[in-house]
Amino acid sequence: MTFQRQVPARDARAEAHRIAFGPIVFQCVRIARKRGLLATLEVSEGCTVEQLAARHGFSPYAVRVLLESCLSAGVVACDGECYRLAAVGHYVLNDPMAEVNFDFVHEVCYRGMFELEASLESARPEGLKSLGPWATAYQGLSSFPPAAREAWLAFDHFYSDHSFPEVLEILFAAHPRRVLDIGANTGKFARACLEYDAQVEVTLADLPQQLELARRHLEGCGLAARARFAAFDFLAGEEPLPGAQDLVWMSQFLCCFPESVIASILRRARAALAPRGRLRIMDTFWDRQRHDVAAFCVINTSPYFTAIASGNSKMYRSDDYLRLAREAGLALIEERDDIGVCHTLLTFERS
Repeated sequence: MTFQRQVPARDARAEAHRIAFGPIVFQCVRIARKRGLLATLEVSEGCTVEQLAARHGFSPYAVRVLLESCLSAGVVACDGECYRLAAVGHYVLNDPMAEVNFDFVHEVCYRGMFELEASLESARPEGLKSLGPWATAYQGLSSFPPAAREAWLAFDHFYSDHSFPEVLEILFAAHPRRVLDIGANTGKFARACLEYDAQVEVTLADLPQQLELARRHLEGCGLAARARFAAFDFLAGEEPLPGAQDLVWMSQFLCCFPESVIASILRRARAALAPRGRLRIMDTFWDRQRHDVAAFCVINTSPYFTAIASGNSKMYRSDDYLRLAREAGLALIEERDDIGVCHTLLTFERS
């Protein structure tokens, strides 16, 4: 699909002002959700400001500030002195994707996004200093402040975990014996593979600090005996990957890098394939989304990569990956959309 949100001309000016005040509205809605005001309205037929203030430990003034902003965003409705939850508020409160998005934006992105313009100019994640003193978010993830780390992992896992059951059936139809998981993160996908097939061996390739998290995870599950750990910094040089792999797997990984590094990783992934091996890439491409809201969320994750994660990566179009794969000597043999929440699975072999 080609994503192009059309705003009727009569609404365009109002939309411009909603964007201008968007960060303020975000915080008011987030606090109303966090502090239970929205949950109280959901289970009641309506509450006054005074009732909500007494129940939630806020002054009436504070409740009015929060709920009037929520009112402007369609999160709540007001009938005289009585507030009730509106349709938008229902999804703010009950949509799991909205929950992880709210927490990720607040805990990981919000403070650092002030440095977005500087990051665009320097190609460095200038906003990352709001979380800690690292060159990239990946080097610091294991040491993020607890709330930020929890929000980051919940965001990452929400989008990937929903795809695991479906994608494992596809991957193991060919009975791979040797799997290379590039960008293994905490080891959740490696664990899923090891549990799915008792004969498979998985090599996890990632930064040393990430591999330590994955190692502890797999040891705790009793699966480490069939796991191998290969420390790689994909921003440093062209070190070859472990070879003779029946399956090379990358999920939500290449978007962490600029195109020049993606090209290098794809060349090394090709070299790591066994003669009949397959490279499988699963990612969220904004041009492959069925729904505008999904494309909106994917597109607006790119500034996180700019200001917080790396300074020079983004959420790509699928055509970008396909072009870089061809240039790396890989041939596309299959593509599947609508996996999990919003993923596409691309399968390649050596050309």
